[in-house]
Amino acid sequence: MIKVLIADDHELVRSGIEYILASDREIEVVGTVASGEEALEQIASLAPNVVLMDINMPGMGGLQACHEIKSRHPSVRLLVLSVLNDGPLPRHLLEAGIEGYLSKHSQPQEMISAIKAVSRGESYLSNDVACNLALTSGSDRTRSPLDALSQREMEVTMLTLQGLSIQSIAKILGVSPKTVCTYRYRIFEKLNISNDVELTRLAAKYGLLNNNDG
Repeated sequence: MIKVLIADDHELVRSGIEYILASDREIEVVGTVASGEEALEQIASLAPNVVLMDINMPGMGGLQACHEIKSRHPSVRLLVLSVLNDGPLPRHLLEAGIEGYLSKHSQPQEMISAIKAVSRGESYLSNDVACNLALTSGSDRTRSPLDALSQREMEVTMLTLQGLSIQSIAKILGVSPKTVCTYRYRIFEKLNISNDVELTRLAAKYGLLNNNDG
């Protein structure tokens, strides 16, 4: 039996995914949570084989949660579920060690197949994500400037895009506000921008933001 923990901040989405997964006898949903913080709290007690993680959540968010889970619970398999199918995020997450990245536009059966694949230790990318990665790989013309950011810089970027203050970001990441300021300086320098408005525009241009919350 594959034990799955669902992490998504929308109750309707969690319920829908749980309903879909209940149709497969090999999968058991052991819990549902609404944030990355809750996911980290529940993993130790629920012992899931796979965490199905929405990447765009308030608070810590899915990106930081994925990094924390891989650090604390390396045997847990991570399958990210997101509406962001291109841009720098899939590449960053794969480099961070997640096992799968699934588009929220995927069919229910593909979600089930993806969960089974990552539970076996295989990697899984939905077709649109794989195609976008292939198109941008090695192409300076289409490569996003956001690809230059380190994992920690990407975490700070994602939290900044949520509108969080430097103090809030520092608390979530467990670092000092001064360290967050240093990361922000590096981000702005690498991206050749000077403020959060320009960061938001760049993120929207290169697929790090989506008009639909996902």
